[in-house]
Amino acid sequence: MQKRLFLITFFWVAFTTLLISFTIKTTNQNTSMNTVTKKTTLKVEVFKGKAASVNSYLFTNGHSAIVMDVLRSSEEAKKLAKWIQSKQLPLTHILITHGHPDHYTGMDVLHKEFPQAKIVVANQDIKNDIKSFSTWMESVGWLEAEPALKPKSEKNPNGFDYDGLIEVLNSSTLTLQGGGTLELETIYQPAEAEHLTTVYSKDLNAFFTSDFCYNGVHLWLGNGVDQIHINNWKAQLVKFKAKYANSQPIIYPGHGEASTIELFDVVTKYIQQFEKVTQHAKTKKEAMAAMQKLYPTWTQADFLLLHSVDFHVQEK
Repeated sequence: MQKRLFLITFFWVAFTTLLISFTIKTTNQNTSMNTVTKKTTLKVEVFKGKAASVNSYLFTNGHSAIVMDVLRSSEEAKKLAKWIQSKQLPLTHILITHGHPDHYTGMDVLHKEFPQAKIVVANQDIKNDIKSFSTWMESVGWLEAEPALKPKSEKNPNGFDYDGLIEVLNSSTLTLQGGGTLELETIYQPAEAEHLTTVYSKDLNAFFTSDFCYNGVHLWLGNGVDQIHINNWKAQLVKFKAKYANSQPIIYPGHGEASTIELFDVVTKYIQQFEKVTQHAKTKKEAMAAMQKLYPTWTQADFLLLHSVDFHVQEK
């Protein structure tokens, strides 16, 4: 009788211990699965514009989206809008990196297609640059092809409301709904533009240079980019290479294909060769030919390079 009672007790203890162990294991597995499920997966995709070979970047995490820069024409921006809509995610922000129209002309189209999305810039200077450039373009007739971007005024009450629609962020980060943070930096000396925003993502280990970098596309060294800007530009590229030497992020340029940090050297070399060519060329035609010989596969020679040479070569 005692032996039978002992066996019953033994098996009961063994069963209970096994049950508790199974419950703990299952709970741990469920907790682990829940953790994986909650983990945010940030993704970036590029929409390549044809005009100026400019890039628009879309950040998504399965819950929301942020677009960075919105191309050089309304017609291309309409295609961009349809592409974003195909992702079936709410667009929360339209981030403009700087005040050059090839990066912001699509604002009106994107605002109309995504009225809930905020148009944002990283500082007040960039907002001022955008408004000033648009005001100047209107004054010389360049906005006749993009009438929706003519600034709102008493004479044009239906114009684009630069003051009301463009918001200045009060933080150096921009976070997607559902997770994923973009780190914004604007403390740079004037270079390709007077004021520029770069974006870094730890989640992606990716650095978005805006127009500090071009890849396979001739650089804008035209009106506004004087020798002081050029020197600042080259110095900043050296700083970028040193800063990201260890982390080796993917480099996403304002124009052209993604690359490695070696792109900083490529852009520096291009600028140096451009300086040498334009300093020694007797004519603009000679400078154009020399640069195209050095970079035969690079695009936008008829626009970006043409205006850059025109600005730096003074024919006698």
